Amino acid sequence: MPSSSRSAKDFFRPLAVGAPTPLTEIPARPSRAIHFFDPSNEKMAAKIPQMVGTVDVLLGNLEDAIKADNKVAAREGLVRIARETDFGPTQLWTRVNALDSPWVLDDLITLVPEIGDKLDVIMVPKVQGAEDIHYVDRLLAQLEAKAGLERPILVHAILETARGVANVEEICGASPRMQGLSLGPADLAADRRMKTTRVGGGHPGYLVREDPPRIDGAANLEATRATFQQDLWHYTIARMVDACAMHGIYPYYGPFGDIADTVACEDQFRNAFLLGCVGTWSLHPKQIAIANKVFSPSIEDIRHARRVVAAMGDGTGAVMLDGKMEDDASLKQCLVLVELAEQLAAIDPELKKQYDALEEQA
Repeated sequence: MPSSSRSAKDFFRPLAVGAPTPLTEIPARPSRAIHFFDPSNEKMAAKIPQMVGTVDVLLGNLEDAIKADNKVAAREGLVRIARETDFGPTQLWTRVNALDSPWVLDDLITLVPEIGDKLDVIMVPKVQGAEDIHYVDRLLAQLEAKAGLERPILVHAILETARGVANVEEICGASPRMQGLSLGPADLAADRRMKTTRVGGGHPGYLVREDPPRIDGAANLEATRATFQQDLWHYTIARMVDACAMHGIYPYYGPFGDIADTVACEDQFRNAFLLGCVGTWSLHPKQIAIANKVFSPSIEDIRHARRVVAAMGDGTGAVMLDGKMEDDASLKQCLVLVELAEQLAAIDPELKKQYDALEEQA
């Protein structure tokens, strides 16, 4: 949303003479998995060409996971990889260093002129408020104008601080460049003084316990009672989803640190998907397959959604399908899934086969 000191007429005008015109709508490009890689790691970099087409987003990481003495090598490695690779349907993103670091300015003034035509999104860590986005917005416009770029590079913010969460709505509306938000659970947990050392996921101590059974009206407090582990991140993800939906941008779950626990990883990804997230981070190739599965509507869901769309006709009134009432609200829910399935089928041949088979069965 434009600030009160800036005319709404100016919000979609370039912030630098010669910079590309800002977008009025963020494209709904599939981004089920954002796969992080270290551009300074030669073994990892060599695998990037083979990963094109297998993952929706490849992200060259320049921030926390890169040691200080590797920062320049990672930056230069990303430039080299971007120049030498045809990314086809796969998006190229980068996570630059934090705005209070000594490396971020060199990140931006190197990447935009050198590979700005290849970069789709720049992920900005530890965003505290709209002022952080305003800084990046103006600087990118100046660099784009100087480089002669024809399309604006989009910006993605990571929620990693309590202040960032408190300011989430103004962050989402700070610039037409805003593509989306990701949850950064580890840094956010530390900033909030949460008592967990896990990177995402639940915690066995965060639970609810069923009431004690009663004997002759008296509670048996000594009886064994079932407990149910809860999701530490439910509130934050839900708030992030609402803020993104309000501003027409996209919410993402962030990292799940226990690479070996694929079951819990899938559960966390599915919770985020059901709440409205469009994708998640991948820290290991095995998490790509999990994300692609979870953030793609199931065959059963698409079959049902298409039946509702067909039965509802002009979208008014109500119909009964399998004993359940379907109305205008149901149709809107189903259209979300059908539209997502169409977008994914355009880039995922295997999903296209599965979704097309439904048409043949209809």
